[in-house]
Amino acid sequence: MPVVNELLRADENGTLSFGNYELDAKKKFEDYEFEGNFYKVKTYYELTKLERDGMFVYESEPGTAVHGFVQSENGVEFLVSAKDDVQITVGLKEDTEYDVIVADKSIGKMKTNLSGKLSFSVELTEGEEVKVKIVE
Repeated sequence: MPVVNELLRADENGTLSFGNYELDAKKKFEDYEFEGNFYKVKTYYELTKLERDGMFVYESEPGTAVHGFVQSENGVEFLVSAKDDVQITVGLKEDTEYDVIVADKSIGKMKTNLSGKLSFSVELTEGEEVKVKIVE
């Protein structure tokens, strides 16, 4: 899956794509309007972070490229790629249990903390994309 050279974009299917893990220096793109919200992305080889209206949405260490990102009341779904394994944190409902599905296999039920953050790891090799689905 290619990186997102424009850093953040809306796709024709109503989802977002963002992130460029090939950048040597941190770049950001802010005030991107999508469906009535304003998004900001910071990305480079060490980190990719997405915010919506100033609130945390997504973060990965090291940096990633994310395609087809869609968030609903019941969770989030996206495709992710990177040069190597990543630690991903997403913002969801506080103190809620979710089933985390990576590459069509459940890696277990996890509960968000009091700030609504849920963290998990994804094993990746460069050039590979993995589907992530998190459902309440």
